[in-house]
Amino acid sequence: MRLAGPENSVTAEPRARKYKCGLPQPCPEEHLAFRMVSGAANVIGPKICLEDKMLMSSVKDNVGRGLNVALVNGVSGELIEARAFDMWAGDVNDLLKFIRPLHEGTLVFVASYDDPATKMNEETRKLFSDLGSKNVKDLAFRDSWVFVGAKGVQNKSPFEQHVKNSRHTNKYEGWPEALEMEGCIPRRTTAS
Repeated sequence: MRLAGPENSVTAEPRARKYKCGLPQPCPEEHLAFRMVSGAANVIGPKICLEDKMLMSSVKDNVGRGLNVALVNGVSGELIEARAFDMWAGDVNDLLKFIRPLHEGTLVFVASYDDPATKMNEETRKLFSDLGSKNVKDLAFRDSWVFVGAKGVQNKSPFEQHVKNSRHTNKYEGWPEALEMEGCIPRRTTAS
């Protein structure tokens, strides 16, 4: 009797192989795999996954109404801190204190849930714009928004999606559809 070893066994994989964070293909060397989903209406919380680690989700119980923000070291890919900021009833100064002191090369992951913009002021919009957002200036009540930016980017981030809240196009009563975004972010070579 001959046992089939790994070199001569045939493995049938009925499903397509999934890579880090469920991506359909692996990221190149020195890139970080991510997938994020904005919240759906005010019912299903957002999710942020990086390198197969769930940074924020309802299951981890660290998401909330407003902006869900995860700060990540752009060199190591390690989570620095993750927090939710209520943009309806909260204090925008809490968000400002969180994102003002970022170091060069820090990655900023943002997923909206319910309302991302009511408490947003000009300084908040400018800070996100400086991180590479092109849509933050138009962000409004109950819009869906996902964004990945970085401190020190030279131009606009390719990782951003925005859907306006519009009663003519909303998927849910009073809310637009949830947004899903995935991709590969180049690691920073050094952080200052």
